[in-house]
Amino acid sequence: MEKLVECIPNFSEGRDPAKLDLIIAEITSAGVELLDKEMDADHNRAVVTFIGEPEAVLEAAFLGVKKAAELIDLNKHKGEHPRMGATDVVPFVPISNITTRECVELAKQLGKRIAEELKIPIYLYEDAATRPDRKNLANIRKGEFEGLRTEIETNPEKKPDFGEAKIHPTAGATVVGARFPLIAFNMNLNTPDVSIAQKIANAIRSQSGGYQFVKSLGFELKAENRAQISCNMTNYTKTPLGRVFETAKREAERYGTSIKESEIVGLVPEQALIDAAIYYMQLDRFNVNQILEYKLRGKGKQSIMDFLHELALSKPTPGGGSVAALQAALGSALLAMVTGITEHKNKDEELREIHGFLKLQAYEFYRFVEKDKNAFDQVILAFKLPDSNDEEKKDKDNAIQKAYKYAAQVPFDVCRKIILLYPYARTVANKGLKNAISDVGVALYSLRSGFLGARINVLINLNSIIDAEFNQTMRTELDSLKKQEESFYTEIENIFLTKL
Repeated sequence: MEKLVECIPNFSEGRDPAKLDLIIAEITSAGVELLDKEMDADHNRAVVTFIGEPEAVLEAAFLGVKKAAELIDLNKHKGEHPRMGATDVVPFVPISNITTRECVELAKQLGKRIAEELKIPIYLYEDAATRPDRKNLANIRKGEFEGLRTEIETNPEKKPDFGEAKIHPTAGATVVGARFPLIAFNMNLNTPDVSIAQKIANAIRSQSGGYQFVKSLGFELKAENRAQISCNMTNYTKTPLGRVFETAKREAERYGTSIKESEIVGLVPEQALIDAAIYYMQLDRFNVNQILEYKLRGKGKQSIMDFLHELALSKPTPGGGSVAALQAALGSALLAMVTGITEHKNKDEELREIHGFLKLQAYEFYRFVEKDKNAFDQVILAFKLPDSNDEEKKDKDNAIQKAYKYAAQVPFDVCRKIILLYPYARTVANKGLKNAISDVGVALYSLRSGFLGARINVLINLNSIIDAEFNQTMRTELDSLKKQEESFYTEIENIFLTKL
């Protein structure tokens, strides 16, 4: 199974998008997937989130640090957020099929390479920390760039984990580590009084006797003329967002003010928001399986990468029927994409109405990926039934025939659903933005591939069904669907090829 690591480097640049774009270009050149980027002018800080396999993420992180060192001079940097490096902190977070221990090794490899090749001193923190006092980032960063310039050479406690005890003249020092997913959570007050924000931050943070998994500071947001409580939630499962927000809210009321709004910087685990909703709405009997979208997208089922891995194994399921359903799902989703961007620009009412329908169909087709696999698994199980006497043989034959009928019905339903989708594809081909017409073409070819693949899966199962009436009825209906598909396909292909 593919190993996935998330990396969230924080760069000391929140005011020049061009510089950040150059850093991100270096990062993505390593073959990782960019998930998010956030810039904050008051903090003068950027947070970049990317994901990929360990080797690619390691290379991407190094390239980002290298480019940041070329572009950012901390001698000229001013901002509300504490910082000690051009690349201030680089955490690795385990996402899939990888352990925290492996992320710690990544942190050590990156730190060693940065120190040796870029001459930037490195401190290890959180789960990668080499000393208890360095688990907390705030302890390492105390004094920031300006204070560390002297202390790193004179104070043995400031000796870096990698590199010489000498600050890089412009890029400072960098902290690297491995940790649990962190939520950057800010609360903006209805007052410009920073002292109030600082008092509230003091009340909720772990270091001052507040919540164990909260780090917080009070800042001034000059552009908005208000104060901010800036928090790092280091374990949302043990210290929930809602509890911290309520405490900050009560503390603000003590000082005659209130929270205007809260914000999350960068990405947030879905469960953290669900927990907040449960807390505020007092949904004590709520179960996440009640969430509609969980059902539609098959929450808890395979990712695409998991499916591809399983598909390549030497076993009969999943097979061609599941692939046909996936092709239909991809075609539906692509049509939904073209519909959405076209409606957003042209405000077309018809496209607005069908956008949600197409998204729903993508989810529905994806459910057939699993249904087809389960259908053929039933055939396999039926063949394993005992047949030591006549009665058992009869029961087994009936079970096999029943399983084959269901195995034929599932891809047949896929064929029928694809036919129902073609009129919408025709509408999107006619109305879609011209620069997205190639996407309509890919969607059409995906739907056709799904139809043809599902059709042959119906036929191969019909060959094993002895019920003549069932067999003939399904073949007749399948022939009718095939003629409809050919007509729709030819018409829609002519539309998008003409526009292309």
